[in-house]
Amino acid sequence: MGSFFAPKRLRRWSRVSVVATLALCASTSLFADFSRLSQLQGKGFSISAEARLLDADADTNTLLGSLNPERQLSPASVTKAYLAAAALNRFGPQHRFTSQLVSSGSIENGVLRGDLVFEGGGDPGLTTENLWRLVQRLHLAGVREVDGALVVSQWRFGPVDCITTDRCEALTRVANAYSAPLSSAGVNFGSWCVNVAPAATAGEPARVGMCDSQTTLITIDNQVVTRPANSGTEISAERITDERGDVMRLTGQISTNATARDVYRGAGDAADETAQVLMGMLNQAGIQVREPWRVSSTQPPSTAQRLAAVDSQPLQEIVLRIMNYSNNYMADVLALDLVETPQAQLRQAGQAIESYVQSLPSHGPLTLYSGSGLTTENRTSAQGVNVMLEDMFRQGALFPSFVAAFQSPANGVMRFIRRGSATFQNNVMLKTGTLNQPFAVRGGGLFPYGAGGVGACLVSWLMVTVVRHT
Repeated sequence: MGSFFAPKRLRRWSRVSVVATLALCASTSLFADFSRLSQLQGKGFSISAEARLLDADADTNTLLGSLNPERQLSPASVTKAYLAAAALNRFGPQHRFTSQLVSSGSIENGVLRGDLVFEGGGDPGLTTENLWRLVQRLHLAGVREVDGALVVSQWRFGPVDCITTDRCEALTRVANAYSAPLSSAGVNFGSWCVNVAPAATAGEPARVGMCDSQTTLITIDNQVVTRPANSGTEISAERITDERGDVMRLTGQISTNATARDVYRGAGDAADETAQVLMGMLNQAGIQVREPWRVSSTQPPSTAQRLAAVDSQPLQEIVLRIMNYSNNYMADVLALDLVETPQAQLRQAGQAIESYVQSLPSHGPLTLYSGSGLTTENRTSAQGVNVMLEDMFRQGALFPSFVAAFQSPANGVMRFIRRGSATFQNNVMLKTGTLNQPFAVRGGGLFPYGAGGVGACLVSWLMVTVVRHT
């Protein structure tokens, strides 16, 4: 476990910030690691660390060791643990977000006399499957034609201002999916998905198409070449936005005997993507829309009637996905859901989480500009993380949903976490975090122990240093 933070591993970073919350109560020998952390201070690291032993029956909290526990550093994706706690406290584990199709018009002989409005419900996990259900329910309601336009309403929030370099750059081009734009009406995590499959013969272009639509919704610039069997598959993808709209540019090669690959890249505008996906589905369902689609930030009028609706997964499932996959899009959408006023922005979302933390005695300062941790302004301390974790541990109705969202290293979805001793692999619950610019971050978790889970050991530490390149 000590090697996880070894200086050798950190040499490739110009600046490093590490936030970790680990729990191993089988032996107090773990806390000897604090002396090792103390030694690292002499090598340029700034350290904040704290270990506490909780006893639920006795309602005690014993300090086992600390090292500058109040020092403020960036938590990166450990921010998502704060988000999970705030959301579960606010909404409860079974809360669902509702997205719906509404209209102020009447249905006459299969014709909807007015605009068809998709009202985004701020569902962090809205997918094409949900939209298909909406369209099917609209069809069952008797609608075969819309004498108006499809309007995608993101009145709750969207477009959300980009306040990180990667999201701002992604407005014109992006080579990842995590920088997707945010909207209360976004689908598929704000990303396009293109499927790449080999042609039958080597030398021919690969076969490409949309993952979830028979209609090609965006331009696909396909430069992937099919190579002979066992030649290897290497595909690079970039979404660019130009006069054609969103364009997925694919390069590389795929072997004739390779399986098809799904490639995800953030869209240029999440609400626009939803409008295009919905229009494709309406067409496939035989529902004609007479006027061009448009996006609105205005709430539908009170006279609008619900024509079809679909609910999200329960919040406890959403939180699990956010934490396990460290999904930045889902995290920031859920954080924006915490803001009560329309047209919310990320700083307000961060402040909503801060408001929850203000109710926790002894937490100390907390600064959050997002729920994902992508914002480099986020700050907390080892002491603060432990206070938040202890508060959740002592809430019997919320703790099971909260701790279930953390990862056991042995079953972690990310490869780098699945290593270390058997004790570490099987007795720790973690929330990891990674932030590469302007510093790199690692994160941790929480472990309950004892018969019936009667206690927990919390160990948190943060590290920041300037390290020379080699």
